Amino acid sequence: MFKPVSSRVSFPELDANVLQQWKEKDVFRRSESERPEAPLFMMYEGPPTANGSPGIHHVLARVFKDVICRYRTMKGYRVQRKGGWDTHGLPVELEVEKELGLKSKRDIEEYGIEEFNQKCRESVFRYVKEWETMTDRIGYWVDMDDPYVTLHNNYIESGWWMLKTLWNQDLLYQTMRGTPHCPRCVTSLSSHEVALGYRENTPDPSVFIKFQVNPRASAEKIEVLEKLGAGDTDVFLLAWTTTPWTLPGNTGLAIDETADYSIVELEGDGGRHRLVLAQALVQTNVTQEHKIVGNLKGSDLVGLGYTPLYHPNEFGSQIRRFVRRPSPGGMVTELEEGSEFIPKVISAEFVSLDDGTGIVHIAPAFGDEDLSVGRDKELAFVQHVDLQGIITGKYPFAGKFVKSADKEIMEDLTDRGLLFHHDIYRHTYPFCWRCDTPLLYYAKSSWYIRTSALKDQLVGGNDTINWYPDYIKDGRFGEWLRNNVDWAISRERYWGTPIPIWQCQECSNSICVGGVDELRGLSGANGSLNADSLDLHRPYVDNVVLDCTAESCSGKMHRIPEVMDAWFDSGAMPFAQYHYPFDNDTIETDGRFPADYICEAVDQTRGWFYSLHALSTLLKGQPAYKNVICLGLILDEKGRKMSKRVGNVVEPLSVLDEHGADALRWYLFTASHPGEPRRFSGKLVSETLRKVMLTLWNVYSFFIGYAEIDKFDPSQTPDNWKPENELDRWVLSELHTLIAQVDGYMDGYEPTNAGRRIQEFIDQLSNWYVRRSRRRFWRNEGDADKLSGYITLHTCLVAVAKLMAPLAPFVAEEIYQNLVCSVDPSAPDSVHLSDYPVADKSLLDQQLMEATQLAMRVSSMGRAARSKAGLKVRQPLASVLVKIRVPAERAYINQVRPQVLEELNIKDIQVIEDDALLAKQVSEAAGEDSETILSINQYSVSLEGGYMVAVDGDISPELAEEGLAREVVHRIQGMRRSANFDVTDRIVTYYQGPSEFAEVMQGAFSNYIRDETLSTELVDGAPDPDTNDGATTESTKIDGMEITLAVHQV
Repeated sequence: MFKPVSSRVSFPELDANVLQQWKEKDVFRRSESERPEAPLFMMYEGPPTANGSPGIHHVLARVFKDVICRYRTMKGYRVQRKGGWDTHGLPVELEVEKELGLKSKRDIEEYGIEEFNQKCRESVFRYVKEWETMTDRIGYWVDMDDPYVTLHNNYIESGWWMLKTLWNQDLLYQTMRGTPHCPRCVTSLSSHEVALGYRENTPDPSVFIKFQVNPRASAEKIEVLEKLGAGDTDVFLLAWTTTPWTLPGNTGLAIDETADYSIVELEGDGGRHRLVLAQALVQTNVTQEHKIVGNLKGSDLVGLGYTPLYHPNEFGSQIRRFVRRPSPGGMVTELEEGSEFIPKVISAEFVSLDDGTGIVHIAPAFGDEDLSVGRDKELAFVQHVDLQGIITGKYPFAGKFVKSADKEIMEDLTDRGLLFHHDIYRHTYPFCWRCDTPLLYYAKSSWYIRTSALKDQLVGGNDTINWYPDYIKDGRFGEWLRNNVDWAISRERYWGTPIPIWQCQECSNSICVGGVDELRGLSGANGSLNADSLDLHRPYVDNVVLDCTAESCSGKMHRIPEVMDAWFDSGAMPFAQYHYPFDNDTIETDGRFPADYICEAVDQTRGWFYSLHALSTLLKGQPAYKNVICLGLILDEKGRKMSKRVGNVVEPLSVLDEHGADALRWYLFTASHPGEPRRFSGKLVSETLRKVMLTLWNVYSFFIGYAEIDKFDPSQTPDNWKPENELDRWVLSELHTLIAQVDGYMDGYEPTNAGRRIQEFIDQLSNWYVRRSRRRFWRNEGDADKLSGYITLHTCLVAVAKLMAPLAPFVAEEIYQNLVCSVDPSAPDSVHLSDYPVADKSLLDQQLMEATQLAMRVSSMGRAARSKAGLKVRQPLASVLVKIRVPAERAYINQVRPQVLEELNIKDIQVIEDDALLAKQVSEAAGEDSETILSINQYSVSLEGGYMVAVDGDISPELAEEGLAREVVHRIQGMRRSANFDVTDRIVTYYQGPSEFAEVMQGAFSNYIRDETLSTELVDGAPDPDTNDGATTESTKIDGMEITLAVHQV
């Protein structure tokens, strides 16, 4: 009937067998193909990059994706889960640069863009085998035979269509901004990329710089100059910055025109001089002896000229200036070349009096706020740093990386008497999330998607998404949307989706191309394009030159050199994975868009989650997904973030080889709720294996062992069978309560609660139901009660296998195959093709469950009290006193009295009230401690949750004799196991010891000893070695008596 099952199990071997079964039966494919009319459930796979080995954090995301999809399959859905590969972007380029020993973009171009991109193409599939192995081993079902791949032409073409659609809606534009820029990667970063790389407590120089007022450049400010005393002494405007390297680019100083500013006179190494700074910040910044000689309004300072720290003309830097002029579309501000350079004080609304000096150093070439005020006030523009972060020109510190130049700049200003004070300032600073280089805010021209134009729709759409955990919706993700800024999508790189914008070099006319056919039509006149064979990557697409489309222009149009942000690629997947709209134009009506479910880690709130949401909202006016589980980080067992540098990374395959997939999956599901961090180690997975998987397996092997002996056939269960045994009724009530709860949790995207609840039931099944039912299965005779036990335990195991199948698919399959498929040929041939269990409300008995729960609590507290008093569990005691919380529980105690007495090995149980003498004594002794164990007179008393359980520790001679008998039974049963006797084998037991021991073996408890150990005889003496040479013998000490026991099979 059933396949024999050993209590010893290798879960990795079990996994391998189950994987083979799935492949032979093609279960994954059939889960979709055999239900064409079933409702569709769509899961979007966030594409990984296969240029590195998968880590344990990848396992976390994959099993959380898998669990929901398996559940929906068992609920009758046709689940689509198309795999994908993210193949573009900086991570790939940086890896190839390392391999080739390239250090810069110049190195790449000298090596050759074509050759470099070919290396990138090869690298992105280098670890595919490792990814496929890991995916297979953890039981993640996803279609990897037909994955979407972001480097494929069809995928790129869909991206072009999306960009052209945004272009047509005036949502794509080019402008100069102070863009977050990585000097190592030499490219811009989007705001959501910047958010991935912030570091706390980053040290930077904090410098207070003296800018000398220049009377000759302030001819219109005579009264102010007189008030400052600029004709008689040196006067300086004091400004604060944490980026000394930007000081050569200073072209203005900003003040708050409504604030009060003080003129502070002090003596220094260079003699008497004066400083100007905000009145409110004098005491904070000027700690040496000084005198305030005057005050003026910020508005008085506006227009005041000062001497530049580094005149651009002297140090070989180009001077440009913002100039506002009329144009056909209205006033425009443009940069024009010039040579005049007279920096002046301006007013700006962003000047703060909370820190600094109230005077802000303005360098429009570095920082978006500076650039904006530079445009508004028509300031000069000096960009003395190149895109690699190297200072250019003839400065003493030229040729150095900006952060390295800070020290030399400070030394130079100190030598010139212009550095008033310096310190270290620790703050949060952005680093490149891919290469760890500190970012620079660099004014340059980039392409942007106008996401801010649809901010309200982005926020409103988010309100319709179900987030797990819920606080992400209005917290991390919602806040990001409410503070939305336009998305910088252009990257000055090589391996990515080329931006399909062609510009005329003569008239600056620009067009955006939305597909290959459109490009073929535009290039048809010069015949430079064979669209069918063209690789849409650089450098091939760069060679496509078009005739200018502007009227009366005969110029040529070349593609701009930038490629798209790789996050655009990943965000395009709802459409591009199907080559929409060129193919599969029904995705909006056939259920493939939007997704029912996505899942990734919390760092994707500003990555993939955002790019999906933004592009879908911009293109289709709705979110790309309905439900999302957002996962916390994985830490090592000490709570540290995992990293190769620290050496605390755990390789998934080593854990799988040792513990199997189900224990790993179960730990990841239940260790913490999705959004919380979870500590990870092989030891923690091993603990899960022991507590959950082995506990379940022991129940399963126990059932199979006895069911085979008695030839139990579940197909012979009587129609409309209902349990009569109280223990059976209780466990089936608990089971169907469990089914309803777990189904609700899984439907609500809460696999953590589902797993924890199943785990509780497995513990109850093993440590209460099976332990308390053992005697029913031990009996030789087959009766209705024993049959009821088999039916009940079989029912529980099958239901648990189905409930846990989405979480622990391997062991669930193994149990299902043996308990269901072996006896019912008509059943689905995989648990993952079966229906999810449905609760039978007629089997629910709330009062019985509450009564049994009380029995468990009282028993647990009683065992703790016994342990504290050193009372052995096999030693019977006279009585236990119980104080309950509510009167209704008195009836429960009466109902479960036999269970509690047997569990605690006690003869009598009494319920006492609060006014009982012992209860008063305990209350006084415990004081404020509501959970403790006390010793009061002969009682050991346990307090917990408002209950009191007191066991009487007085042991009469009769109780002592019974305790000895129980100890002997325990020893004999251990000898039976050591001798490998079958559970039904009859034996003869021999004993030797003092007379007190013989009295127990021959006295009132002899029948008890015989019945419990299946002994046909209890013989005083040793077995005859001639006739019983196979006897198992053991000498031991019990209650201080030296005894010898021997057993042999009849």
